[in-house]
Amino acid sequence: MNIILLGPPGAGKGTQARHLVETRNMIQLSTGDMLREAKDSGTEMGKIVADVMARGDLVTDEIVIGLIREKLEGDKAGGFIFDGFPRTLGQADALAELLSEKGENLDAVIEMQVDDAALVSRITGRSTCSNCGEVYHDETKPWPADGKCSNCGGGSQKRRADDNEESLKQRLMEYYKKTSPLIGYYYAKGQLSTVDGLGEIEGVQAAISDILG
Repeated sequence: MNIILLGPPGAGKGTQARHLVETRNMIQLSTGDMLREAKDSGTEMGKIVADVMARGDLVTDEIVIGLIREKLEGDKAGGFIFDGFPRTLGQADALAELLSEKGENLDAVIEMQVDDAALVSRITGRSTCSNCGEVYHDETKPWPADGKCSNCGGGSQKRRADDNEESLKQRLMEYYKKTSPLIGYYYAKGQLSTVDGLGEIEGVQAAISDILG
């Protein structure tokens, strides 16, 4: 099974992807993670990525598709979760062509819908464990009083520098400008389902599970 998680920054895509990895043995393909992994891999593609990143240039769609191609040719486990890709209609077309070429299907596209004002509140209070990435929130899931991560026992947390209201509004504008057309694209293909991204984590997990069957 191969799926795409769509939603603006902070909608909870990463949290839900980790749950699917744990419960369905799926493989999360996060663009950022793939680029970091490739940069340190020493492969031909990795050398290209390292060179581009060293120059400070933008990574092209061709490079990202090349990285995804490598993943599709490896261990498929329970299928793939595309997290953070595609972001544009051009990327969506390129992904569709690659999946077809590899004899793979896109089984579901799940949009995690959010209210912008509530999202700003969620993000500006967010922090993560420096060690394992477990997500915390000042109001709904505070950092443990004993100073240790409840997931791994790590002793420090961090906040993204751009997890502030002004930066978030800019990121939301960029998302809506570039990525929103994908909603109509996948709706027209009959592949789009939606869930309330601001619901309780377990409720969102259940909704996604119902969609995937």
